[in-house]
Amino acid sequence: MKQWTIRYLSYPIVFGGAAAAILWAATQGLPYWPTVPLMALAAIACVALLERLQPYEAAWLADHGDTRTDGLHFLVNASVLYGSIEILSWARALLPAPAAWPATWPAWAQIAAAMVVLDFGLFFMHWLSHRHRRLWLFHEAHHSSERLYWLNSERRHPLHAMMMGAPGFAVLLALGAPAATVAAGLAVLSVHLAFQHANLDYSLGPLRHLFGVAQTHRWHHKRDYEDAQVNFGEWLMLWDHLFRTYRQPPGRIGQADVGLDSPDAPSKYLRQLLRPFL
Repeated sequence: MKQWTIRYLSYPIVFGGAAAAILWAATQGLPYWPTVPLMALAAIACVALLERLQPYEAAWLADHGDTRTDGLHFLVNASVLYGSIEILSWARALLPAPAAWPATWPAWAQIAAAMVVLDFGLFFMHWLSHRHRRLWLFHEAHHSSERLYWLNSERRHPLHAMMMGAPGFAVLLALGAPAATVAAGLAVLSVHLAFQHANLDYSLGPLRHLFGVAQTHRWHHKRDYEDAQVNFGEWLMLWDHLFRTYRQPPGRIGQADVGLDSPDAPSKYLRQLLRPFL
């Protein structure tokens, strides 16, 4: 019973609960800090705990010499992500506020709309990063992990994380989206990304064709670079279906199937930061 519960209910309860809590905070006018970051981090901590209870690959629970590196990536990128409301508020104050944003919609609909815009920008930059050498060198660190687990959801060069978010931010700022709405959408996405990379034996069944959960995303981390040019979606798989990059092959990704075949890909944090410039 426990195994079935974790497999089929962990994502709806934890992700759905975090999203509902963040939406509730937005509708009640609660301050973003510290309410929303604490809600998102609590949900991510649940993902980390569930991995220990029901791992997808037991071997991925062990440190692969990457925990410190992933922890530093998470600390830096999560700080930027949850601090984005300050950046967005500053940018919003400098720009005109057009009336294009649907400000009369309910808060939940506005946050969902912001997430869709952000998600398409993330998909596009992710796809582009696999096709241009210079961008790939920024993105390489994310694929260099020899295992998939909650912490490497933010294993990203901080400059590349900013590049990934830039198109969506630009569109939302141009439309006049409130900073708190965009920041809340990013917080919800951060919980999903922990699930997307989780070493957790869970399933969404047929809904895996609609959302970029671990079942689908593990194929994007295949060690063979040519095989990894699929399933770029961060949250929605809609974009992969539209651009014909969606794949759900038969079989299972095993413990030795992820990572990179590049022997020169650095494993330490500072070297990963310097990699694109050397």
